Amino acid sequence: METQQILERNKPKLSVGFFFLCLGTLITLITSVVSFLNLIFSTLDKQFPDALNSTYQYGYSTYDFESIRIALATLIIFFPIFLVVSYFWRKYMKGEMGHFDEVIRKWVIYIILFISAIVVAIDLVTLVRYFVSGEITNRFIYKVVTTLVVVMIVGMYYILLLRNKLNTKLRLGWIFAGVGIVIAFASIVYSFSIMGSPAKQRVWRLDDRRVTDLQSIQYQVINYWQQKEKLPATLKDLQNPMSGYSLPVDPEFEKGTTYEYIPGDKLTFQLCATFGADMPKGWQEYNYGGGIIAPMVDVSRTNTSVAYPYPGGGTNESWDHKVGRTCFSRTIDKDIYPPYPKPVTK
Repeated sequence: METQQILERNKPKLSVGFFFLCLGTLITLITSVVSFLNLIFSTLDKQFPDALNSTYQYGYSTYDFESIRIALATLIIFFPIFLVVSYFWRKYMKGEMGHFDEVIRKWVIYIILFISAIVVAIDLVTLVRYFVSGEITNRFIYKVVTTLVVVMIVGMYYILLLRNKLNTKLRLGWIFAGVGIVIAFASIVYSFSIMGSPAKQRVWRLDDRRVTDLQSIQYQVINYWQQKEKLPATLKDLQNPMSGYSLPVDPEFEKGTTYEYIPGDKLTFQLCATFGADMPKGWQEYNYGGGIIAPMVDVSRTNTSVAYPYPGGGTNESWDHKVGRTCFSRTIDKDIYPPYPKPVTK
């Protein structure tokens, strides 16, 4: 009887379902590990920006949190899928498996260990590169600790699985799963605490839109004065069907919020808007969003400047605001913005 069971177990059997479970486990695990490390690294970069690689900025940047958003979304989707696929993968392995299934099982575990080692090695090389370049900071230490923790959890789990030592009374498989869930959940909560909730992100994007609209209106007011040597009485005077310019409206105009224009004397005016939050300010890494932060051009000055932490910043600083209604006073300098020459009539 035992001989027959051994022959049945050694049959060259290959289950299509088990093959795709192995493939799914491999893909979701690697994706989860990479997205977790990217999430932690990007969040730490935002929480502890290095002044050596940053500029002090007022205002918003569309790509400020893009790397965090991508890693966060990937982890939230792929990690639960990995847990489900891994559960059925382990459940299948507890039953009778053919010879080919056993071979695939070992190959998958070795591939996971190999790729995980490669990913960790690349991360460690990157960390060492930053270390030798002088980044001996808190975030560097946190990155090293995070990488080592991931190595220990993934490596220990699959080494024990390879040696069939997870099926004990201690239920080590559930312990590893619980630890992974706690760490992933903590990283997600931590990232949201740095990035802000989706509602807060939307408020910042709406305020960014308002600043852009006010800059457009300001440019049109200056252009109107240069053409007619007088300020427009109302914003409607700026509308020009021939040029195609239409006045921007507050993105929440349906709630009753509007842009205000208050003319003063011949050269001064005010632009007002209602903002949902204080304008962010602080250090921003050069490589956020995959590129260098470009200097901000101030349309109210002749020089190009960057918002550094000393007076005389740039465009973003000139639009600094608090939550609620904020008015920006502007004075047209005739030497910088002289009237346009009058057409010569014959």
